[in-house]
Amino acid sequence: MAFIDQVGVLDEDEAGPRYLRLQKLLRNAIDSRRLPVGSALPSERELGEVYALSRVTIRKAIDKLVDEGLLERRKGAGTFVGGAAPAQSGRVEKSISKLSSFSEDMLSRGRKPSSRWLDRSEGAVTPDEALSLGLSPGSPVYRFQRIRYADGETMALEHVAVPAWGLPSAEAVEESLYDALDLRGLRPVRVLQRVRAIGFNAEHAALLGVEEGDPCLFIDRRAFLPDGRVIEVAQCYYRGDAYDLVAELSQS
Repeated sequence: MAFIDQVGVLDEDEAGPRYLRLQKLLRNAIDSRRLPVGSALPSERELGEVYALSRVTIRKAIDKLVDEGLLERRKGAGTFVGGAAPAQSGRVEKSISKLSSFSEDMLSRGRKPSSRWLDRSEGAVTPDEALSLGLSPGSPVYRFQRIRYADGETMALEHVAVPAWGLPSAEAVEESLYDALDLRGLRPVRVLQRVRAIGFNAEHAALLGVEEGDPCLFIDRRAFLPDGRVIEVAQCYYRGDAYDLVAELSQS
């Protein structure tokens, strides 16, 4: 049986990057045992010809499945279906009842966090920022805008503002903002956040490699110090196809 008959064809009407669509096809074929453990995949060149995709796109689709243990690369032999149990999904569960940073969330799940900076600068507070941060007009703030990744996959877009008294410079933030604040004894202890379901606009979709209108979890956040001062305001745009927000509730 031809490989494409085992796995299926790409759905051109489905939203999202083509590497994710191929990844979904392969995962479904492995989950359903249409691709049994130990079976060999065609080479990246052959897959590219079958699905009319570049080798970069093919490799990107396969890399994630290798990380999950569903596929394994054998040096000099090729790529084979591995023996790991099928993953339920590639989604991340984010607890909204526990205060933690993006980096901490990813590391706790065995995933490698990384970022691409779009902006890291100092400027005068805007009227909206002044109201949220409790600052006087003209006060300096540091602004951070970046794309967040887990194992090289885009996860979220963050826009953050921090009062300048909270950090020595914008460059003090490397991978984790909360680590930089912690070094100055200014890690937040309480967060107020609102979550809204929206669709990605064209600009944000292009940055994250998704389609305009794809599901987005928008989180508007304010973080507080023990004395009640606001140390961070943030607007975060999480991929709705990659995140589940989870809260544990109990009856008092």
